[in-house]
Amino acid sequence: MSDDLVEPVDTALRDQGEGLADQAARAVLAYRDGDRGPLAALVQVMTPLLWHTVRAQGADSELAQDIVQNVWLTLVRDIESIRDPRATLQWMLVTAKRAAWRAVRRSRDEQVRQDSDEHATDWLTTPADDLPDAVAVRDERDRVLWGHVGELSDRCRRLLGLVAMVDRPDYAVVSRALGMPVGSIGPTRGRCLAKLRVALAADPAWSLS
Repeated sequence: MSDDLVEPVDTALRDQGEGLADQAARAVLAYRDGDRGPLAALVQVMTPLLWHTVRAQGADSELAQDIVQNVWLTLVRDIESIRDPRATLQWMLVTAKRAAWRAVRRSRDEQVRQDSDEHATDWLTTPADDLPDAVAVRDERDRVLWGHVGELSDRCRRLLGLVAMVDRPDYAVVSRALGMPVGSIGPTRGRCLAKLRVALAADPAWSLS
């Protein structure tokens, strides 16, 4: 694991990962000693966070799955060369984010090249939801939505971001990841969504989009 891959992460991720840093360090040391149990447990806890990190960069589900899997494979491959096990968590988050940036950029560049090769009349066979006007409306709604999500508390943003990335979130995993009692996850999520709905209802840009 090269030193240049270890850099400061976002404050939210750092706060979120304080408890996991020790767990990741213990998992690395245990794996070196021949005990793979702690690393298996770390995979269960960390995979949703890595998934959220990758998806937040714009990667689709299939691409996100590949990136997260590669992060774990790289960790196992380089596990003997890790000089500071405490840096493992930070490295994984940074690596996942960088990989997503690169993959999404390549995907967009490829899409631009494909679009430039298509005939100008292809819009005649394009589904209505993919026509420029529909896309513009959808993009505007997304802009308004994420603008209001960004105004929620850090706790709400982290909770909604983590829960939204999986169809059936494991509340035990969410609890360990965010340091939140399992029993408070549902009510807190409900309150956060209620605040978001109120903010959207009061925004004329949301009703017009």
